[in-house]
Amino acid sequence: MTLILVERLEAITGQLKTQPLWLVWIGLQMPPLTEIWQLYLRRFTIEHWYRLAKQTLHWTVPKLSTPEQCQRWSDLMPLVNWQLWLAKDLVRETRLPWQKSLSELTPGRVAQSMLPLLIKIGTPTVAPKRRGNSDGWPQGRHRTQRCRYPVVKKGKGRFQKSTKFVS
Repeated sequence: MTLILVERLEAITGQLKTQPLWLVWIGLQMPPLTEIWQLYLRRFTIEHWYRLAKQTLHWTVPKLSTPEQCQRWSDLMPLVNWQLWLAKDLVRETRLPWQKSLSELTPGRVAQSMLPLLIKIGTPTVAPKRRGNSDGWPQGRHRTQRCRYPVVKKGKGRFQKSTKFVS
């Protein structure tokens, strides 16, 4: 792993013009810096996927207890994305009134249009039980509290504003 720091300095003063940019290269042999810059420009497709995964596929919504559960949930995200990509020819576009019609459906639009296909396919699960009074927790069975993990907080960086009050 190679860590690269990119800083833009003012020509006259030599002061930082913008915030520093940290790039990481993971691989056997690092390409020249000009190629790394071109690879950095490809990040937009990756960032759009993260946006889809977080907003449409609800990647970060579940409150999972263990790192293994989080990893398993994260491993499912690319599989869901592939299913959306494979289903784009099987669904008919269902759009909201303010959305324009698309000739080529995006993964977000495919997810929005999946309901009729899912109804047609059906589900292997059994019907839900009727509502009512539950049996409750079985007698003699002990409850264990779930394992808690410490909260990781972001520290103050060089470019973050500090909260100083002047009286």
